[in-house]
Amino acid sequence: MKTTTRTLHLFCSAAPPVFDVAHVIEDAQARGWDVCLGLTPTAAHWVAGSLDGLAALTGHAVRWQYKLPGEPDVWPAADALLFAPATFNSVNAWALGLTDRFVAGSAAEATGMGTPVVAMPCVNSALAAHPQFDQSVAVLRGAGVEFLYGEGGFVPGPAGPDAPAHFPWAAALDAVDRRVATPGGAA
Repeated sequence: MKTTTRTLHLFCSAAPPVFDVAHVIEDAQARGWDVCLGLTPTAAHWVAGSLDGLAALTGHAVRWQYKLPGEPDVWPAADALLFAPATFNSVNAWALGLTDRFVAGSAAEATGMGTPVVAMPCVNSALAAHPQFDQSVAVLRGAGVEFLYGEGGFVPGPAGPDAPAHFPWAAALDAVDRRVATPGGAA
């Protein structure tokens, strides 16, 4: 295992790939990342039975709420941020600057601070067809976010209750590694 010298803030929305997050954390750690896990409130609810184990795995508190004023920040500063899976709601909230949720607000702040940010959505084709989604993707890409959508990233499947057949977690981590390895964080 590599020595961890870089900090990755990994943010997840409530989409079926969130259930693989422990394996993703282990993969990121094997790549040399110290991982801090942030979740939307619904994602935290979905994995509620695993929160203690995920905190033990990362060595950091799992967060889904903002800290109270005056409380110390319990996470080290991010060298990079990965937001995956990012749902339709999270993508649009982030792009529109609606920061009432911890992960959307922290992602917006990281984007504004110039932190290397990679995002991969998890949406079905019906939601992806909504005109706001393309606008939000364009806004985030214009702000410097490497948004892995389409060929080489996440490709939406049909609407329905099933999980995507394959969520390309390795491609997301590869993109984070590239962003940090490139001077200035540019892809």
